Amino acid sequence: MWILFAVLSAFFAALTSILAKIGIEGVNSNLATAIRTVVILIMAWGIVWFTGVHHQLGSITQKSWTFLILSGIATGASWLFFFKALQIGDASKVVPVDKFSVVLTILMAFVFLHETVSLKVLVGGGLITLGTLIMVL
Repeated sequence: MWILFAVLSAFFAALTSILAKIGIEGVNSNLATAIRTVVILIMAWGIVWFTGVHHQLGSITQKSWTFLILSGIATGASWLFFFKALQIGDASKVVPVDKFSVVLTILMAFVFLHETVSLKVLVGGGLITLGTLIMVL
């Protein structure tokens, strides 16, 4: 089932980039990010309340709170930089560089999470890196 959610994530990420590129014209990138964030905030909390999982708030550990907050900060920084890059660059060049996060995630998972890196992962990461370079040069 994870593959379906991952494919849907990729589809909506692509749609996000195209819609953002159209919508950001003539709008400050930070303001555009703030507007998008409010929409996401309302949508996410609506789903939490609708599904009834808001009752789990009290059971979240200090460690989870810390890392979820740090993740939120990283997400916010990513969105701010992405929107600025998208505003001044071509979507067809900005998005592949943004998706280079796949390779960075593999590296960070190896260093921080001690995940194993197989030959298949190394080759795939190398091809993503090569593809990113080809697309932006």
